[in-house]
Amino acid sequence: MHLTFHGAAGTVTGSQHLLSVNGTRLLLDCGLYQGARAEAAFRNRNFPFPPAEVAAVVLSHAHIDHSGNLPNLARQGFAGPIHATHATVDLCDYMLRDSGHIQEVDAEYLNYRAQKKGEPAEHQPLYTEADARATLPLFAEQGYERPFPVAPGVTATFYDAGHMLGSASLILDVEEAGRHVRLAFSGDLGRRGMPLLRDPVLLADVDYLILESTYGGKTHHPHNEAQAEFKALVKQTVARRGKVVIPSFAVGRAQELVYELSQLIHTGEIPALPVYVDSPLASQTATIFWGHRSLLDAEAQAFMEANPSNDLFGFEGLRYVQSAEESKTLNGQAGPMVIISASGMCENGRIRHHLCYTLSDPRNTILIVSWQAPETLGRRLADRAKEVKIFGDTYKVKAQVATINGYSGHAGQDLLVEFAAVLKPRLKGVFLVHGEPAAATALQAALAEAGVAGVHIPTLHERVEL
Repeated sequence: MHLTFHGAAGTVTGSQHLLSVNGTRLLLDCGLYQGARAEAAFRNRNFPFPPAEVAAVVLSHAHIDHSGNLPNLARQGFAGPIHATHATVDLCDYMLRDSGHIQEVDAEYLNYRAQKKGEPAEHQPLYTEADARATLPLFAEQGYERPFPVAPGVTATFYDAGHMLGSASLILDVEEAGRHVRLAFSGDLGRRGMPLLRDPVLLADVDYLILESTYGGKTHHPHNEAQAEFKALVKQTVARRGKVVIPSFAVGRAQELVYELSQLIHTGEIPALPVYVDSPLASQTATIFWGHRSLLDAEAQAFMEANPSNDLFGFEGLRYVQSAEESKTLNGQAGPMVIISASGMCENGRIRHHLCYTLSDPRNTILIVSWQAPETLGRRLADRAKEVKIFGDTYKVKAQVATINGYSGHAGQDLLVEFAAVLKPRLKGVFLVHGEPAAATALQAALAEAGVAGVHIPTLHERVEL
């Protein structure tokens, strides 16, 4: 049996790991690569294997860098089941359709701008909303900690990863030629003590581990410190009569921020002010959270019981923006206000339009609360670029740009080391993925210090025998 790392090797996004066993090909995740535009377009459109030869996909969670290329996979011939948790299936129903719609809208807008400049209108979406809809019947819902067959000789089991609603780490029990091998994939591993979600589950009795390393070189500050930073930034911006603009993933991070704001306003720690969640997907996701409330942590469930409306994400002054027309009106309104808008790395969606109108005003704050991939607009802002290009036009960055890493949904180095170390002495090898080279190298050193042997950082398309 062998494993080939076709994505998230040497970088964080584009999760895609191909397992070949008993003459069958299985794919762990099928995410979009996010980075330099030309490279991203090429990598996302062109699979390094025939999609029709993949028997099944096992999906760790719904974030687009893990699930977002599934419609393209299906359009190019994949017809097998996509195994995922119940909540992940419900989220992908919205997220993949939304992704297809955004790509259509962005292609249309870029073609419109090209035509105005007398250039050919050649932009095509990677896939459409219709392609996404056609993929949804392939999903097969699975529960946590309940083994299910994936292929001849292969059984999988999901465990709560604590990263987002429905996220999973998984173990594959593989029988081949008389050998029994247990391969684990951490997926994106969450953190302990974060709002809304349960803590991640540690695994046991594993031979090989594919481990994420997004924050492999860093241990996060406690969440209460992040909350204090958030509170201070909102108060400072309100005093300037400015806008707090937060690029955010529509699923997971947006709900955490709304929950945080509701608590801060309820306790009077920040003044009541308008909060706009400019993402139809985020409003739909709030309903999914309610439907899967048994997956939330004890604190969130207690809040729901104490709140007469049982609403985790509703308070006076909060508005979910649905239409593009309403979204545009926000840019003409005066602050103070908070705008939470997708996408989290500022690569598409409505956030880019809001940035066009807010970057040049020093009263405003652009708040980065999640990891940003290299070559993305979000990374350039996080790196404090003096000017950036959006839709081909250059904007000077005069707004305050702040970064709070304490809201990250990814485990820090300490928990990543613990996740692997508890698997000793059975563990034979660890493959570090989903991290930039510096982060993966730092985690490799920390794991070696903890006595974890056989730690390897695979390169893109590298194949290893198990």
